[in-house]
Amino acid sequence: MRQSYAIEIFFSDEDEGFIPTVPELPGCSAFGETEEEALSEVKVAIGLWLDTTRQEGREIPELSGREHLRDILPTFPPIHNEPDSKWLYLD
Repeated sequence: MRQSYAIEIFFSDEDEGFIPTVPELPGCSAFGETEEEALSEVKVAIGLWLDTTRQEGREIPELSGREHLRDILPTFPPIHNEPDSKWLYLD
């Protein structure tokens, strides 16, 4: 079974775009005008976050143990009171 970091993605009216964050990787986030662009950008951000953390000799957080899923999970409750917030899992 593959494991991956959970990603929270929501639409920001203020920024007029989608913001994906990776709760297990503090400060790891991205932006995109579309969900697809945001998800593509967050994959890059995850890679950069992990590379930087390794180079600095810091510990990389372990995966949460959640099963790898390819699609957005619309049945999850909103996160942080954001009605458009969704969870998904990416490699």
